[in-house]
Amino acid sequence: MGILPSQIGRIIGDVMKIGLRTVLPPRCGGCGTITDTVHAVCADCWAGLRFISKPLCDCCGYPFELADADIETAGDGILCGECLRKHPAFDAARAALVYDDFSRNYILRFKHADRTDLTPLLARWLLQAGRDFWPDADLIIPVPLHRTRLLKRRYNQSGLLAAALSRQTGIAWHGTVLRRLRKTRSLGGLGPSSRKREVGGAFAINERQAGQIGLDGARVILIDDVLTTGATANACTRILKQAGAMHVSVITVARVVR
Repeated sequence: MGILPSQIGRIIGDVMKIGLRTVLPPRCGGCGTITDTVHAVCADCWAGLRFISKPLCDCCGYPFELADADIETAGDGILCGECLRKHPAFDAARAALVYDDFSRNYILRFKHADRTDLTPLLARWLLQAGRDFWPDADLIIPVPLHRTRLLKRRYNQSGLLAAALSRQTGIAWHGTVLRRLRKTRSLGGLGPSSRKREVGGAFAINERQAGQIGLDGARVILIDDVLTTGATANACTRILKQAGAMHVSVITVARVVR
């Protein structure tokens, strides 16, 4: 029996992959050293990353640094002090990593150094961080960039992650239903009150698109790179809920831990 055309195609594809990996071997997303698999990090870089896991705040996902017996036996539903004082606009948030020198390196290269090749790696971490959110989600929406910043950068890093997560989960994503009306200053270095004022009125909904994608009554996953004070996530959530979204969860690559 001869080889079928489909088998020939697979053989050619496998040979091409082997040849490509010989010329361009997979490299660590952190330091660039050669790795065994694509979209991975080496053991040294992995050791420097601080992944967030339970116990954590059931609302904002803030990790409890001291996992004492009371926290460990409390189960789901325990809230941090900030969320007890004032519940954020979003319903829940999770982050893959603590924002520190190691995770900052990934995020800055991804955002500002055209390292879009990091998308699969970061999206895989986001997929794991939001594992409790995906079963009930209807839409994935990225935090938008202002058009002038988008033209300068040429891509929205949150949009790339949203598209990758959509492919992995099968959940629809939409990158233009949530719009940024004005170019805000960089929020780095601003306090909570200044951040809130800066993003106030900065976002809006494209109502025609909202109707087309079924935003009314939807459970939305909002994607961003870093959660600091939550000012941007809260501002986006308020607009989404005003437009009819029933539930908004936030997933970020990293979050600031005080």
